[in-house]
Amino acid sequence: METAELYIEALIFASEQSIRMEEIVYCLQSVFERDFEVIEVSDYLGNIKRKYESDELAIELVNISGGYQFLTKKNYHPIISLLQLQRSKKKLSQAALETLAIVAYKQPVTKPDIEQIRGVNCDYSIQKLLEKELIAIVGKSEAIGKPILYGTSPLFMDYFGINNIQELPQVKELTDNSTSVGEQQE
Repeated sequence: METAELYIEALIFASEQSIRMEEIVYCLQSVFERDFEVIEVSDYLGNIKRKYESDELAIELVNISGGYQFLTKKNYHPIISLLQLQRSKKKLSQAALETLAIVAYKQPVTKPDIEQIRGVNCDYSIQKLLEKELIAIVGKSEAIGKPILYGTSPLFMDYFGINNIQELPQVKELTDNSTSVGEQQE
């Protein structure tokens, strides 16, 4: 394995979030003091991806949220779920989930808009989502008072395992009764 490939593997492993191609290229160029082409780095990433396809390894290289990240393979999700249940302090409350859903589907959105949809004050939920870095301030509205606009963060996409907002379920998919289980009451 080439040295640059090992460096890329180390960068991906050490990164808390998915690492973008530009970041990898920048780091390699700084360390090796030479230019790296995207195609060259892509080849290295392909080699790393193939290496982790082995059934003897529990992790794989995944292209997610516009970058690369090591994730646990699907076979191991049940045991990871058990670990996550024990770490429930990171769990989102129902209010935070509702607020996050509004931000995800209506972004960019202001706090008054969120509160109008939910019908309750959202200060605490917004603060918690900002602390967990699932939402971010994306600007200010041109409305009177110039309220802050909120949108989802790159960590949101990592957290939910999607590459972009278009991968969220469509609202009609969430309310379609044809996919419900059990008998319908009239």
